[in-house]
Amino acid sequence: MKRIVLGATAALAMMATAANAGTLDDVKARGELICIVNSGFVGFASTDASGKWQGYDIDYCKATAAAVLGDAGKIKYKPATGKTRFTILNSGEGDVLWRNTTWTFVRDVDVKLAFQGVNYYDGQGFMVPKKLGVKSAKELDGASVCIQTGTTTELNLADFFRVNKMKYEPVPTENNEESRTNLLAGRCDVYTTDASGLAATRATFKDPENYVILPEIISKEPLGPVTRHGDDNWSDIIRWVKNALVAAEELGITQANVATMAKGTDNPEINRLLGAEGNLGGMLGLEKDWAVRAIAAVGNYGEIFERNIGTKTKIGLERGLNALWTKGGLQYTPPFR
Repeated sequence: MKRIVLGATAALAMMATAANAGTLDDVKARGELICIVNSGFVGFASTDASGKWQGYDIDYCKATAAAVLGDAGKIKYKPATGKTRFTILNSGEGDVLWRNTTWTFVRDVDVKLAFQGVNYYDGQGFMVPKKLGVKSAKELDGASVCIQTGTTTELNLADFFRVNKMKYEPVPTENNEESRTNLLAGRCDVYTTDASGLAATRATFKDPENYVILPEIISKEPLGPVTRHGDDNWSDIIRWVKNALVAAEELGITQANVATMAKGTDNPEINRLLGAEGNLGGMLGLEKDWAVRAIAAVGNYGEIFERNIGTKTKIGLERGLNALWTKGGLQYTPPFR
């Protein structure tokens, strides 16, 4: 009986190990990462005139591919809307969701998603045409509001208007582009989504100065990468790729100097991260230089932020909560040891 029980336990352990190793093995065998991204969100995930994907979330896809496959170009991008993104991930049609997605209780527990940290701290806001003369979201009673379906913004909007005893007319849309088009055409008075999304959308207007983002932030929107439940090794990889980029900024590792620093420094934390000491990569099933590859491909967290959505871009976002913890922000990573 004892042998039977031990045999059954071993079999279950083997099955669990096989299940948890699935995505990494699939990506390596395929030679390509399938990255689920927004269907078109300037600054975060969009295509240029030649059809090349670019943006904040896209850089995280590239960092992942570089860490896992050694080549940031080995990616198939899988565009998804707010409605379809979780179905695509859980069905196995994509390997990871690097798409502005809010970490919530229901998504984590009931939808069976695994969130791997926060790469952008955000909050929901409102944008209106300047000609309406609106100065506050509390002046929006009776407004028609463009809102994407399948997002946290729907419930946040309902809660905000209910608490403030106001009414509104929802104008449901499938994606950001549809909301953008409707707002410009006057089919809705207001567009609501994450504040970063409003800034990114306004930057695409011919006359951005004629649209105002109202001061109220009505929610917490911790955005981050998502994997499937039950694939612990793959989840570890995604989490620590994100952490490596944050740690790199904190430790002064950049896209330009990472190759030199990978040869060894006087800082043991840097050496462990870059594989000069120990073999953290091996614990993930990756090469020792996995983090070097990721940083060399896209730079550190700060470089990714400033290049795609920072103050010198047309999106023009300040770091704010997304500054490092050493500079008053919330970006913080556990130690590499």
